[in-house]
Amino acid sequence: MIAEIEKRRSIRKFEGREVPRELLERIAAAGLCAPSAKNRQPWKFVIVSDSAKQDALSAMERGLEREKREPFLPMSAGGLADAEHSLKVMRQASAVIFVVNTLGAELSRTLTVDERVFEICNAQSIGAAVQNMSLTAVELGLGSLWVCNTFFAQRELNEWLNTDGELFAALAVGYAAESPSPRPRKPIGETVEWKL
Repeated sequence: MIAEIEKRRSIRKFEGREVPRELLERIAAAGLCAPSAKNRQPWKFVIVSDSAKQDALSAMERGLEREKREPFLPMSAGGLADAEHSLKVMRQASAVIFVVNTLGAELSRTLTVDERVFEICNAQSIGAAVQNMSLTAVELGLGSLWVCNTFFAQRELNEWLNTDGELFAALAVGYAAESPSPRPRKPIGETVEWKL
């Protein structure tokens, strides 16, 4: 698995080839193997391809257009161009896996301290699931892009998904049409602190 961790890249250019359903199922199954706080398994994976993918991404596009007029995330407006680029990448991918937090609180809701901790635990669990899926994609010879820019179109995508919970992220999956170099990482000396 160390090899997959070191080879994993955020892919932003995909070939037009279709990823077979069985490979997408293996990726989703890897997500299900992730650890989760109190074994709550707060995830649901909605895999879209073909016309369903186009419908979902049209909903995202409507959300991005709405965001320009009526911002849901006004302090993040500078990220809209990046969200539009993410949408283009998602259109190239063979499939998109929408990751829903089935126990998630509506984003605009004010949380108590206990609810906030609950959300943090769910976020850690779902992050582990998405990482498992991303690494499995590498193992299967595929590329992926972990997308959080879906939050700009949260309302529209939640409505399109029509499922319990809150959209948490998306994973674009396909055959990579690029081999990016690794991005610089902070040195271990700056990020690890020992207390003995």
